[in-house]
Amino acid sequence: MLLDDSESQLVLVDYQEKLMPAIFDGPAVLANALRLAQAAQILDVPVWGTEQNPSKLGPFPADLRQACGTVLPKMLFSAAEEGLIEALRPPAPVRTGGNARSLPKHLQKPQQAAPAGRGSIVLAGCEAHICLLQTALELVEDEFDVWVVTDACGSRTERNRDAAFDRLAGAGVELVTTEMVIFEWLRSAEHPDFKALQALIK
Repeated sequence: MLLDDSESQLVLVDYQEKLMPAIFDGPAVLANALRLAQAAQILDVPVWGTEQNPSKLGPFPADLRQACGTVLPKMLFSAAEEGLIEALRPPAPVRTGGNARSLPKHLQKPQQAAPAGRGSIVLAGCEAHICLLQTALELVEDEFDVWVVTDACGSRTERNRDAAFDRLAGAGVELVTTEMVIFEWLRSAEHPDFKALQALIK
C-alpha cells in the first residue's frame, strides 16, 4: 500500500527548543521534520503539531511552527487524548433549519454520513519511545492507518529510538523515511510540484 497525499495528514510531535539539543542526531531529525512539513504545505496535506508541556520545554522552532496549521499543547504523553483525534477526525456537521421529524418520512432528507476524511496519519517526532510511541499506538487503536517517519524521529539515545521502532512495527505501524513519504505523495516525475519537492531533498 502506498501513501496518497489526498488521504494523508501529517502530525509532528514535540520538536521543542529545550528538548531538541538532547536528541540523538537532533539536527538531522529536525531538518527532516521541516522537509516533511514543507512538502505537505506544497501538496495541501494538513499539518498538525503538538507541544509537550510548552511552558517547560518551550515551543517549536519558528520555521517549523509556521509550517503547521495548528499546534496543540499537551500534558499527557500521548497527544491522542488531548484533542488530536478530534482534530484529525472532525465530527459530521450538524444540520440546521426546520424540524425534519415533523415531515412525512418520504419527504425527509436522509442524514448525511460523517465525511470519510483523511485516515492515513504520517507521524514523526520526539521522543520516539515516549510521546511518539504512545500517540501512534492510540491512533492505531482508533483505527487510523499510521506511518512513522523513522529519519524524522528521535530520542535521547539510539537504543530507545530503535526500541520504539521495533514495538511500532510489531503493532502494525508502517515505518518509512522522509523521501519515501515525499515520493509516494508525488507518485510521478510529471507531478506539477515535482521540482519544488525535489529541491527540498537536494
